Amino acid sequence: MASEELVTLERLQAARKVVQQNPLFVRTPMLCHMQEHFRSMINPSTDVYLKLENTQITGSFKSRGVVNQFANIPDDVRSGEKMIVTCSAGNYGKSFSCMTKQLGLKALVVMPETAPVNRKQIIESNGATVELTPTSNIQATVERHVKDGMHLLHSYDDVHLIAGHGSLGLEILEDVPGPDIVLVCCGGGGVLSGVAAAIRLSGHTACKIYGVEPEGAPTMYESFKAGNAVAIPTVKSIAAGLAPPSAGKLTYKHCKSFVDDIILVTDEEIIKATSALYHAGFVVEPSGAAAFAALLARKIPDDITQKKVVVVLTGGNVTPQELCNLIKD
Repeated sequence: MASEELVTLERLQAARKVVQQNPLFVRTPMLCHMQEHFRSMINPSTDVYLKLENTQITGSFKSRGVVNQFANIPDDVRSGEKMIVTCSAGNYGKSFSCMTKQLGLKALVVMPETAPVNRKQIIESNGATVELTPTSNIQATVERHVKDGMHLLHSYDDVHLIAGHGSLGLEILEDVPGPDIVLVCCGGGGVLSGVAAAIRLSGHTACKIYGVEPEGAPTMYESFKAGNAVAIPTVKSIAAGLAPPSAGKLTYKHCKSFVDDIILVTDEEIIKATSALYHAGFVVEPSGAAAFAALLARKIPDDITQKKVVVVLTGGNVTPQELCNLIKD
């Protein structure tokens, strides 16, 4: 973990400049008044905005944080003297390996044995080495490599990563001045931390910000209840990207400071949201559709009539076969 402190607005703005200058990043579209496309599912009096992070070059928001992480690596890592290690089941590993390729650095990605083969192949195609291990052994494996001299880049619990993700929150405020409600998917909590910090530190104290997690992987939800970051022995969800075994200590601290609450959705609700988006012309993976699922399932605890509701679609790294398996109609 890079630091224990909360990000500042100055740090977020500096990170945004770094992110904007990297070819791995694109400014993604914000689609307005999208309730018209989901008339049978969403109250037409709610003004819905969709932020399409599934259209990033790497297929997800992860590149924002990764770019800023790599801009802050130590000199002995940048020079290639020390090898980098991380762990990921997919999207972070993809963006991570794109950056190591861009910088010509050697890297190792520890992945769970259950990770889809195509995710492993994508990471390896960028030149990174992949080590498969049982999910229960991932942390121990990474710790062993760090002990042997590798430099760890955490996939969500890192202040530089959070600052990079804050660029997304700053864009939201430019695209939708004065949003009433912002919904963001939550796994480890990195993007939720960055988006929430950017909105709050920009002075939008009245905006309600909710993280959305799967019921089968409620790590941040349980952390909010416990008053500290917790681990859950068994997590399981169709949204694999939102199912880390624990919340990050740093992301918990940011979420507790800037996020109103965590909403839980079922796998069935996530699949319904993924299907609804697909039939409206959007390719979004289950992990990227969880926030939209909270809207469709009417899980938002506020009255959203005449309110501006921003939903972040965080990723679209899903194969046609995976979509077919999910969407039956």
